[in-house]
Amino acid sequence: MKTTIGRLRIAIAMVVTIFVVGTIGYVILGLALLDAMYMTITTITTVGYREITGPDVTVPEKIFTMILIVVGVSTVLYTFTLTIQSVVEGQLREFVGRRRMDKKISQMHDHVIVCGWGRVGKAVATDLHHSGREVVVVDVDENRLRGIALPTVAGDATEDSVLRAAGIERAFGLIAALDGDAENLFVTLSSRAARPDLFIVARARQDESVAKLQRAGADRVVNPQELGAARMASFVVQPNVAEFIDITMHERSMDFRMQELEISEHSSLAGVTLREANLRQRAGVLVLALRGDDGTFNTNPDPDTVLHARNVIIAVGTVDALEKLDEVST
Repeated sequence: MKTTIGRLRIAIAMVVTIFVVGTIGYVILGLALLDAMYMTITTITTVGYREITGPDVTVPEKIFTMILIVVGVSTVLYTFTLTIQSVVEGQLREFVGRRRMDKKISQMHDHVIVCGWGRVGKAVATDLHHSGREVVVVDVDENRLRGIALPTVAGDATEDSVLRAAGIERAFGLIAALDGDAENLFVTLSSRAARPDLFIVARARQDESVAKLQRAGADRVVNPQELGAARMASFVVQPNVAEFIDITMHERSMDFRMQELEISEHSSLAGVTLREANLRQRAGVLVLALRGDDGTFNTNPDPDTVLHARNVIIAVGTVDALEKLDEVST
């Protein structure tokens, strides 16, 4: 079954064919080329100026004109109808698609809003999606959002209405990855005002913007240029360490991951020591560090370290082992 666009292409080709045939026919009947083209156009568009009436008009000219009117006018009307249909269908498809996407976003919870679909925003959204996080992308340029498989909102991320459309009331976190530090500052301020408990990560291009973004409410501020430079240097100084961290943190080519787990108040791990928890044997993971309530890290913790609620365990292991760690912690 042909699509509307396919039928429209055929109809346009038919109109062109009729125009050519009509012109040739009038030339054969004795009209000059320009007059033949003019007669064909006025006939198939139903304009008509009675050019071929009068005593000098032959019977073949009248018969040919009648046939041209029937065939040409119906073809032009059919083409016009398909043109209107294709426009309406396109607008309707876009409207229905937007409604479906808005409905999907309204049902999302604990998702991450990525503001800015540039190189940084695209990389962040892709990595979050691969990690199993639901993502909503916000960008002011609607054309840049076309073809994205993720839910999107076209609009200025500094506006509260756009953030609400992205479901900021139900979101877990927000990534401010716009091109300018000033825009990221406004997004951070608006997001923090809308959701005081929202986890916000902001991008900074200039060093002096870091403190401003933190004061505006960003939980973390990242300078991609500095991170990239440090990563490049680490490949020279400690290439094996850098590559191992890349594999465990960013790539999916190895069945080995690094993960964090917050101990809940009702967890079986709360109140016991690492030795008693025996996570190496029970789950097959290696505990690299613990983070306390004050935010400090205890790297390579002693086996007699007591685990408390709201402590964060940073462990490394296979995907299966880390899933087992979740089961053990319940």
